[in-house]
Amino acid sequence: MPATRHAATGQSPKPTADDPRHRVLSAAGQEFAERGYEAATVRDICLAAGVNIAAVNYYFGDKRRLYIESVKHAHQQRAAEVPLPEASGRPAAERLHDFIDTTLQRMLGFSEQPWQVRLMLREVLQPTEACREMVEAYVRPHFAVLVSILDELCQGRLPQSELRRVAMSIIGQCFLYRAAGDVVGMLVPRAEIHSLHTPKQLADHITRFSLAALGVVAPLPDASRFERESPA
Repeated sequence: MPATRHAATGQSPKPTADDPRHRVLSAAGQEFAERGYEAATVRDICLAAGVNIAAVNYYFGDKRRLYIESVKHAHQQRAAEVPLPEASGRPAAERLHDFIDTTLQRMLGFSEQPWQVRLMLREVLQPTEACREMVEAYVRPHFAVLVSILDELCQGRLPQSELRRVAMSIIGQCFLYRAAGDVVGMLVPRAEIHSLHTPKQLADHITRFSLAALGVVAPLPDASRFERESPA
């Protein structure tokens, strides 16, 4: 039975669209994603949010703090849209696939790149204080989940340092398609892009590749699998 997805628990209630703070965060996130921190203005953000310009100082103190909270808000929204499936009682290999699938869906799961992904990508490629806060609050716990899954798959054979390297390799395979998607499109024939490089196909491939690297499954699938998957 497919795993059910659920939102993280223990968080504050979801703000409504009428919440001024939420409107400012959403408007700021879109402005920062499109224009960057320096070019985005508090006046334009407040205009887009439909609030008085004093709202930024009231809710956030200054533009710098608004930017940091916007980056964190972007990650929260994306995680809420594509939550990690329930893990209780499921085999580690399935949970690894769920983790990879969720990561890819968050990065690639919509036909148009949402502002949340654009803002986080901008921050990862040109990190500021916001990146550190996002990592500590959200990314590090998520990364710890991946490391724990890998540790279970390896039955404690590998030290934590090596598990972290494997985890980084897995994240890197996913991130490539977000950060260099245009280059991938130049290198790979269009027919393959639509048949072998969808988020689902990539999740299956990266999971098989990673399990093989860990020695959990055979190094390569049999030739018949390649024949079935290859585009006509």
